Amino acid sequence: AALVMSGTMRRAAFSGSNIAGGNRNAVPSPTLPRTQPICAHQHRVQHVVTSAIAAEARPAPPEAVARAAAAAVGFDGEAGGQMASGRTMPLAAVVGQDLIKQALLLGAVDTGLGGIAIAGRRGTAKSVMARGLHALLPPIEVVEGSFCNADPDDPRAWEAGLAEKLAGQELVVKLRTAPFVQIPLGVTEDRLVGTVDIEASMKDGRTVFQPGLLAEAHRGILYVDEINLLDDGIANLLLSILSDGVNVVEREGISISHPCRPLLIATYNPEEGALREHLLDRVAITLSADVPNVLGERVKAMEIAMRFQDNAAALNKETSELSDALRTSVILAREYLKEVVVAPAQVAYLVEEARRGGVMGHRAELFAVKVAKACAALDAREKLNTEDLKLAVQLTILPRSVLSDNQPPPEDQP
Repeated sequence: AALVMSGTMRRAAFSGSNIAGGNRNAVPSPTLPRTQPICAHQHRVQHVVTSAIAAEARPAPPEAVARAAAAAVGFDGEAGGQMASGRTMPLAAVVGQDLIKQALLLGAVDTGLGGIAIAGRRGTAKSVMARGLHALLPPIEVVEGSFCNADPDDPRAWEAGLAEKLAGQELVVKLRTAPFVQIPLGVTEDRLVGTVDIEASMKDGRTVFQPGLLAEAHRGILYVDEINLLDDGIANLLLSILSDGVNVVEREGISISHPCRPLLIATYNPEEGALREHLLDRVAITLSADVPNVLGERVKAMEIAMRFQDNAAALNKETSELSDALRTSVILAREYLKEVVVAPAQVAYLVEEARRGGVMGHRAELFAVKVAKACAALDAREKLNTEDLKLAVQLTILPRSVLSDNQPPPEDQP
C-alpha cells in the first residue's frame, strides 16, 4: 500500500468502518532530545501504508518512528500548543469527505501550498477536519527566545533582531508541538499583526514589540472559521501577508519584520454570505463539504459522533494505528518534497489546462505545481505522474475555470 492511494483504496483509508483496533504503547515524556532531520538519501521507504492494513507495511526508519511518537506528546502549555487528543476527533475517524482530507494531508506536507478553504453548511465536519489535521502534524524545533517559532536550521528566516540578540551565545533549541492558532471574527489589526506593548515599554523605558497571532501561527496552522464574515480589511491584510510570507510591522516608533508561513485553513458557510471571488482566488484549494445525502454514510457518521461523545479515549485508541501511519507519512513526505522535480512538459500541461478553462492570471497553475509536487512526495516519489497532474487540475484549476473546450482533455499527461 502506498502513501497515497487512489480510487477505492484511498476511500478505504479514511472510511469510518475501517477503524483498526490494537494496543498503543505509552506516550513518551514531553522532554525530548533534539534529533537530526531525516536524510532522504539514507532512509528511502518505498511504501508506508495509510490505511487499516498498516500491519502489513514495511517498518519505517527509527528516526521517523521517533518523530511520529513525539507528535503524540500532547499539549505543551505554550500558545498554540496541540490540543489534548481526547478533545479532538481523529481525522481518520471522519466518515467520507475523502477529497477534503486528501487536500489537508497535502497541506500538511507543504505548508506553503497556498491555503485550503472549505465551504459547507452547519454540521459538515469542517472544523473537525481542520483540528484533526493538527493532531497529525509533527513537532517542530524552535529557537529559545524567538517569538515566532524560528527554525534553528534556517537562520536566514529568523525574525529581525534575533541573530543579534543571540550573538556570542550558545544556541538553545526546544521541541514543541506545531501551533494551531484560530483567528476570531472580531480580531483587530493590532492583535493580528502585532503592536507596541505599552505596559512593557513604559516599564523598560524602550519600545517593546508585542507579537500578534500571525507570529504565533508561523510553521503551524492558522485557522479562520467563517472567513466570509471576517472584516474585509482584515481579510485582505491577512491574505496579503500570507502570500508574501513576511509580516512587516511599522508603527508607533517600531519597525520589525518576521516570517509568517503557516498553513491557512479557512471555513465558511455559503448560506451566511458568499466569499468574495478575489479572496477565493488567493487560496490554493477551495472545496465543498456539502455531500449527497447517502443513508449509509449518515448512519456511520452518527455512530462515530456518538461514540466520540461517549468515550473519546476509546475512539482515539482504535484509530491510533492509522493516525500514526498518517503522521509518519507526512514526516517522510516532507523529506521527499525537497527532491521532487517537475518536467517542463508537465508544467506546460498544467498551463494548457488553465488556458483551456479560461482561467485569468497565473495563480492556478502555480498552485497546481505545488499540489502535484506534494502529491508525489506523499506517495514517496521524486517524479510526477499522471495521477498527480490530474489531482492538481481537479483541486486548483477546475474550481477557477469559466470556460471549457468542446474537446475532452487529453488522456495522456506528460
